[in-house]
Amino acid sequence: MIAIQLAGGNWFAEFWESFLRQLAERFQIGDIGEEINHGILQWQHTFFDIQSIPVVLTDAIIVTWIAVIAMIILFRCMVGKDTIRPKGKQTVLWLLTELIIKTAMEFGMNRDEAEKVLPMIGTFGIVIGGCNIISFLKISPPAKNIAFPAAMAIIAIIFVIVTSIRFIGFKGFWVYMTQPMAGLLPFKILDFVIKPMSLALRLFGNVFGAFVFMEFLSIVAPIIVPGLFGLWFDLADGILQAIIFAYLTMSYIGEIVEVGHEYKEHPEEFAKKKKEKKSKKNAKTVTADAVA
Repeated sequence: MIAIQLAGGNWFAEFWESFLRQLAERFQIGDIGEEINHGILQWQHTFFDIQSIPVVLTDAIIVTWIAVIAMIILFRCMVGKDTIRPKGKQTVLWLLTELIIKTAMEFGMNRDEAEKVLPMIGTFGIVIGGCNIISFLKISPPAKNIAFPAAMAIIAIIFVIVTSIRFIGFKGFWVYMTQPMAGLLPFKILDFVIKPMSLALRLFGNVFGAFVFMEFLSIVAPIIVPGLFGLWFDLADGILQAIIFAYLTMSYIGEIVEVGHEYKEHPEEFAKKKKEKKSKKNAKTVTADAVA
């Protein structure tokens, strides 16, 4: 019995000594810049060939699929069995879908159009949100790789253009591009270049900045503090960035569709404006000729 107690005491002493040593090493601050740099770098790329075509596999791709699969499983569990009225967890999904639809309608879309953009807007929110909050598990978020937000932004702006043309037609889209004056057409085209850049840089900057900050905290204060700050920078801010991305995408569609609807409902107003501009132009020409 005494031998067992001594063995147990020796084990506890060795465990405690090892614990204190590792704890001290954890708080030991080395080259912070090098450690943060190591944290923000991607994992080693993996290359493989498909019919002699080299394919690269990065951490952003792997983590994106992990996050997407996890979110699909989560939402599938929330959907549950088909029911006439939503119950329990289904109520949360119903409230989210209604919130997206109402927000889209506030941007100028009708109910039918809002329901059509719902799946893609929801997908943006689910994918980006899942990929952002996965950093709470100390997994590097895909958005810290600029390729991820850039790809999402390009998909979003293509969706905006295609959906807008689908709702109001090429004529309505052209009216939007030439309002309030045809001379602004180059700037409207440039706008479709700036918008995806803004979406991508906003998402990248916020996620990358939060990731670097959390890496810094985990180095200088590795216990408790990172977990508390992670509730905001990893969870809340990650979800917020997904909401902002989806919200802005809806606003871009609504901005175009609203002008298209106005043109369909009151084409005479646009014709009147066009005639007034033409009359003013002719008046200026007459005045210039008279002065000459």
